[in-house]
Amino acid sequence: MRTVFGTARMTAAGARSRIATGCCAAGVALLAMLPGCKHEPLVTPLAEGNGEPAACDPDVAYFQQQVLPLLISNCAVPGCHDQATGDNDGIQITDYGSLMANGTVQNGDLMESLTETDPDKVMPPPGQTPLTPDQIALIQAWIDQGAQDNSCAGTCDTSTVTYAGTIAPLVQQRCGGCHGGSNPQGGLNLGTHAVLSTVALNGTLAASVTHDPQGIPMPPFGPMLPQCEIDKFLIWIQDGAPNN
Repeated sequence: MRTVFGTARMTAAGARSRIATGCCAAGVALLAMLPGCKHEPLVTPLAEGNGEPAACDPDVAYFQQQVLPLLISNCAVPGCHDQATGDNDGIQITDYGSLMANGTVQNGDLMESLTETDPDKVMPPPGQTPLTPDQIALIQAWIDQGAQDNSCAGTCDTSTVTYAGTIAPLVQQRCGGCHGGSNPQGGLNLGTHAVLSTVALNGTLAASVTHDPQGIPMPPFGPMLPQCEIDKFLIWIQDGAPNN
């Protein structure tokens, strides 16, 4: 994510008001979350034989839903692998095409850098939050399963949205690479409720995740968050960003 959040401001009460007005009206993109509004899918899921989106299989590692968010959050940090340069060996990691084009998956360099013990070679570099063993295992499973540009259609349950059970895990997956660790981008560590609730209640979090023109889009590289995840952020903000 970029070094700072956007400058848009939105109180929790304002969030409720804008949700209630309906997301399909012009100028209400900031809180686009009513079920009646149509949203284009971010990725095309693999289709089953009947043409319906394939359901997510717990035994399959999915690039679009699981692997790409980790790579964007932890590798596509500004000045790292957000674009191919001479300083990063021409390695850009912002989508499937750029990742596979540089050969880092095929030649084993990706997994080697993630499991490296030398602080001068490990990725993410010291100062950023390291990937967990489970996250590394997920990427390895995706490679072992053929490193496909695969996707699936999961269910979207927004009936119970809490900070501990919903929002904190999302932030860890989607934002932790840039806005975590000992040297977070812009000095903004979103790993605590105190910091996250501040940017939630002043409107910058909603502006960023919805790519509102008044804010700075988050993530800055790759696709927007899936609509289900955006909705969860907005519901939590509407409820007052509680520490629940």
